[in-house]
Amino acid sequence: MSGSSATTRRTRRGRGAAVAAAAVLATGTGVLAPAAPATTATEEPYAGYVFVYFTGEDTADGEQVYLAASRGDDPLAFDELGGGRPVLTSGLGEQGVRDPFLIRSPAGDRFFLIATDLRIHADGDWDRAQRHGSRSIMIWESEDLVTWSDQRMVEVSPPTAGNTWAPEAIWDPVREVYFVFWASKLYSVDDPDHVGDSHHRMLYATTRDFVEFSEPAVWVDPGHSVIDSTLIEHHGTYYRFTKDERDASAGSPCGEYLVAERAQDLLDPAWELVAECIGRPTPDGPGIERGEGPTVFKSNTEDRWYLFIDEFGGRGYVPFETTDLAEGRWTMSSGYELPASPRHGTVLPITRTEHDRLTEALSAAALR
Repeated sequence: MSGSSATTRRTRRGRGAAVAAAAVLATGTGVLAPAAPATTATEEPYAGYVFVYFTGEDTADGEQVYLAASRGDDPLAFDELGGGRPVLTSGLGEQGVRDPFLIRSPAGDRFFLIATDLRIHADGDWDRAQRHGSRSIMIWESEDLVTWSDQRMVEVSPPTAGNTWAPEAIWDPVREVYFVFWASKLYSVDDPDHVGDSHHRMLYATTRDFVEFSEPAVWVDPGHSVIDSTLIEHHGTYYRFTKDERDASAGSPCGEYLVAERAQDLLDPAWELVAECIGRPTPDGPGIERGEGPTVFKSNTEDRWYLFIDEFGGRGYVPFETTDLAEGRWTMSSGYELPASPRHGTVLPITRTEHDRLTEALSAAALR
């Protein structure tokens, strides 16, 4: 499915929070060529990381957008920005956002932040959230990670969906579109009240501007619930990490952990299994009790990849690392220092200019 022949989905706009100023950026962006993996359009090398996340449903402001920045170019040490307060808050939909995902445009001149429209703190009702939750995603844009556009709300899931969780995106250079994907429970067309049984599948749609989206389609459906897919590309191969939502049992020993797969095309109908049970303790090393919400990124300085896994109900994000994506062996990192209570989000490489501008602006904002 390509954006050129896609049917437009509905868009709603509203007033959102700004990090530094109330300036509104132009909506949309011209999509040019795939970005080089280690530089921006100005060819400035990456020299740090930005970490975007939420902190959970236990506090009134936990389901909003938080930012942290790496200490220098250290991928395992982050400091909270903005005084540890949300830097973006939702004024639309359920007025809470979870699972924020940050992507740089292929031209390197713009960032898009997308997130789940969900606020569990209000009622704690997970069943409601999966049967009658939002079918939209929340979107902000920025040219500099400091000043953000107005928030907008875009409906991407079909009427048969009960929810729209953890949207992420990757640029597809073959089709020249952003490939956007998320988890939804789908109910029968003759069950408009969504009272029957269902399971989570991964859906996808495409866009060129995060305003107009193609009609959604099912991307991953192994016959049982899966959520929280994330992607990274390396040397022409896509690596996909997805949470197996089944309870751990003899029939599903890797339930509540991650599965890794790979393919050369995002729409390949048969992805190759790389590894299962990622994050589970082994005789060779420690792990986590269960995990979801992965974010994966490459080191700026070496052939090493980091996979942050959200140990929900436990420590929040815990980092793992590998020097070989194809091998699929991940080792828990040591000596890491993350923000307080980071939950499902994104770590994105940034340049020194971007890092300094971000830390200076949000350090000043924290003093006001």
